[in-house]
Amino acid sequence: MPRPAVAPPESHVETACPLDCPDACTLNVTLRGGRITRIDGSPKTEITRGYICAKVRGFHHRVYGEDRLLFPALRNGAKSAGTFRRYSWDEALDLIAERMLQIRAEYGGEAILPVSYGGSNGLLTQDTTDAMLFRRIGASRLLRTVCAAPTGAANLGLYGKMASVSYEDYPEARLIVLWGVNPGTSGIHLVPFIKEARKRGATLVVVDPRLTSLARQADVYLPVRPGTDLVVALALHRYLFEEGHADWSFLQEHTEGADALRERARPWTFERAAEVSGVAIETIRAFANLYAKSVPALVKCGWGLERNRNGGSAAAAILALPAVGGKFGVRGGGYSMSNSASWNIERTWLRDPEPPTRAINMNHLGRVLTDPDGTPIKMLFVYNCNPAVTMPDQNRVLRGLAREDLFTVVFDQVFTDTAQYADMLLPATTFLEHYDTAKSYGPVTMQLARPVIDQVGESRSNPDVFADLLRRLGLSDPADPADDLETMMQVLDGMPEPYGAELRERWSAHPPYNGRPIQFVDVFPRTANSKVRLFAEELDRQAPLGLYGFQPDPATAAFPLALISPASDRTISSTLGELRRPAVRLDVHPDDAAARGIEDGDAVRIFNELGEVRVAARVTPLVRRGTVAMPKGVWRRHTANGLTSNALVPDSLADLGGGACFNDARVQVEKTGKS
Repeated sequence: MPRPAVAPPESHVETACPLDCPDACTLNVTLRGGRITRIDGSPKTEITRGYICAKVRGFHHRVYGEDRLLFPALRNGAKSAGTFRRYSWDEALDLIAERMLQIRAEYGGEAILPVSYGGSNGLLTQDTTDAMLFRRIGASRLLRTVCAAPTGAANLGLYGKMASVSYEDYPEARLIVLWGVNPGTSGIHLVPFIKEARKRGATLVVVDPRLTSLARQADVYLPVRPGTDLVVALALHRYLFEEGHADWSFLQEHTEGADALRERARPWTFERAAEVSGVAIETIRAFANLYAKSVPALVKCGWGLERNRNGGSAAAAILALPAVGGKFGVRGGGYSMSNSASWNIERTWLRDPEPPTRAINMNHLGRVLTDPDGTPIKMLFVYNCNPAVTMPDQNRVLRGLAREDLFTVVFDQVFTDTAQYADMLLPATTFLEHYDTAKSYGPVTMQLARPVIDQVGESRSNPDVFADLLRRLGLSDPADPADDLETMMQVLDGMPEPYGAELRERWSAHPPYNGRPIQFVDVFPRTANSKVRLFAEELDRQAPLGLYGFQPDPATAAFPLALISPASDRTISSTLGELRRPAVRLDVHPDDAAARGIEDGDAVRIFNELGEVRVAARVTPLVRRGTVAMPKGVWRRHTANGLTSNALVPDSLADLGGGACFNDARVQVEKTGKS
């Protein structure tokens, strides 16, 4: 008798997750026969404590899934038909290089536009050899503003992106304010630290239009109307200033512009803020009293509050609260936002200066492709991004992608909705197949991510492919890295010491301030005079109504409902959207549903002047009256008519940073069928 087959032995490899999440988990990957069979958290990292989100736990289904791109392919049929024929890498890159040179010769380099954002937060997969290529060929510059632009502008303007409170110090706080953030779906490792703080007696305040899991546990919950966070924050400032709770000693020593902020806050009484925000006066007053009296008090400023016309000023007003209230200087006090700048890493490996070419706000991609102002875009190079479903004004973006005279390269891991419109497809490696860094922006950690399996199919890494294109275009330099391994070495060599050496030696770097900075003890504002600029002039000039100026709700009688698109537990932006998921539904408050004759499960049409989306309704009190919600990261296959919430989002810009206004979509909802 033949012997039974012996299963190959299991092995385990550690790496780290560089995806767009604050936590940057350490991973323990189980392999059998060279294939991933399981992905777990590693207990080596105290912050992530050996567990990971379900998204990454199932990431191997993307690695080996039916949508995985396995070889280069050229369009073979009508645009958007999704038919392709296999190409070799040499054929594909030769054709791309030829088209780039032709377009530059006929239209200039600005007719080429790279589109990338957030598919990975690693230092290797974006702004290495790709930036060298697009800078040297003179391409149009992409302003990566679809997320974190207003909050980033506010943080930079007030504090110069000072390091903020890390997860480990949340248990020290006596008051925790979660403002526009839902760690239960994005940043799950913060949740245990919040729970520990609650056990020690901390009070929890949540400001959010949705009754999230943490909002249901909160001591005080403020269900703000989307776009009105600013007025609530200004009402708190007015209370601090006018009721004797402002820390004038701190303000005089460490800030400038306090009087101007006070003047802008003066009109916002509790009564007026309540009327505009839809939050009860008593709730705002209770929040203000708690904040004034609690020490240490910690505000976690999220990114949900920036996704509207007032987003930058709202972030600035929220970030200014600990300065006015005197909450700095103690462990667990101050604010918590992004710690991405804590390591002081400058991209020194990019020797080429950014050229003075045209800058294009990525939120205007649809209008740039359909109604260009100046040089038309003739080549789109898409990587680390899925603009067909992540950009505002989706219908316009799709019309632009459908242009027959637009040569679109899509370099991705899977066949995305954008890939449907590609002329050339290039298969990319996942983070489990190449080297990268995983630098968290919640806690202060940085790790080296190593490949745990061989490259699947003919996939190649970003640094490798862009280095190859540089050579084919005759734009390479002897000092350029030849592949992803050389790129990694250049990045590590370009880091401040000792971080690069530590990553090489032990795969992780010891964090500055031991990973637990105390604001105004260990770290201070990175402004020119090391003071908090509570009324930064450049921000005041940029905002349409001046800094802290409130722009009213864009709702009309025809479109009275605010449509929001919060992060879900299924995707990281649109990454992993190809995997199976429960049917996408529109969350509608029972009162709004009743007024429209809608019952749970009914087919509905959500519409405005930009388009319509068709899904089923979920009637739930977890969303406030006047607001409806559909998940972020949805792909076109997940709705009845192949469009997502972004089809209803205007491409207008936030007051600061040129950010997207996803939560300024104002819609009507009507029933189209029975459940």
